[in-house]
Amino acid sequence: MIKSNFTQHKPIAIWLYSGVFMIIVQVLLGGITRLTGSGLSITEWKPILGTLPPLTEHAWQEAFLKYQQIAQYKLLNNHFSLTDFKAIYFWEWFHRNWARFMGLAFIIPFVYFLFTKKIDNKMIKPMVILLLLGALQGLIGWIMVQSGLNNQDTSVSYFRLAIHFIAASVLLAYVLWFALTLSVPTKMNNYTPNLKRLNILLLILLFFQLMYGAFMAGSHAALAAKTWPDINGMWWPDGIFTQGGFIHDISHNFYTIQFIHRGLAYLLTFLTFYWSYLASKLPKKNSLYKWRYIPSVVIVIQVIIGVFTLLNSEFKGPIFYGVLHQFMGMLLVMILLITLFLNSKSKTAY
Repeated sequence: MIKSNFTQHKPIAIWLYSGVFMIIVQVLLGGITRLTGSGLSITEWKPILGTLPPLTEHAWQEAFLKYQQIAQYKLLNNHFSLTDFKAIYFWEWFHRNWARFMGLAFIIPFVYFLFTKKIDNKMIKPMVILLLLGALQGLIGWIMVQSGLNNQDTSVSYFRLAIHFIAASVLLAYVLWFALTLSVPTKMNNYTPNLKRLNILLLILLFFQLMYGAFMAGSHAALAAKTWPDINGMWWPDGIFTQGGFIHDISHNFYTIQFIHRGLAYLLTFLTFYWSYLASKLPKKNSLYKWRYIPSVVIVIQVIIGVFTLLNSEFKGPIFYGVLHQFMGMLLVMILLITLFLNSKSKTAY
């Protein structure tokens, strides 16, 4: 019965895994858009008409003129030619169009599966939640962009950037978990309570680490200290936890933001190694045993990429390193979700 149920749900699982891939691409496009300073290039939100870029020279000049009215152009990019504008316009346009493509890639198969009765009644609620999470992500994205369309700011608020990134990560996690429930037989699950608790702790810490990664990227906090392993020659640098109250300091002080981001990386690495050690003690038939070293390998690579991103923060290298760093962060989220799923008690397919 289990085998037949999972065979029945295979097309839906493939569809959901395709959604996971598309979300990853969208987040990476968002990273490129941020690193190239392209996010404010399109000053209007046109869900339908915005699908096509300007098609005539006059239309391009109009779009460029609208961009020239905001602070990013006036204070930062007033040397831009139309060709420069077209370069940053492309990435924001691509980012928005990929979001539109994702919406169609969800709605069209959903309607097909619904009418062909491949979706059970119990699956409709999770599907609706998925749709709402996707719509919320789009709304957050536009609110974030709109926050930078003014005469004062040259970039979007890094708090809104963090919310946008975390919302995307939550959507990614939800779709992946849903896909796992439809594609991995419950007999493969191996419940190990101590490992599960540690796995949950790792995901909680990773949540805050991703948030501080967005703070680092959005505020350019890396420029405050471009050295490693020390911070401007100090292990406890001057200037941390010194600006206003505690909440203000951990969210606005660039030295503190970077200190916390580094500290969380070291803590996550240590605890991930400990998780791998505990998993290596499990019986070989346990599916978690097969995954025992994967999280540790990924987090070591992630830390190394993070160091390279920091050390090259004033050069063009971070566009590559930054996007790769973001990808490895998402990969770690997915791996820890998979290990958590495999460490769950038996349950129904969804």
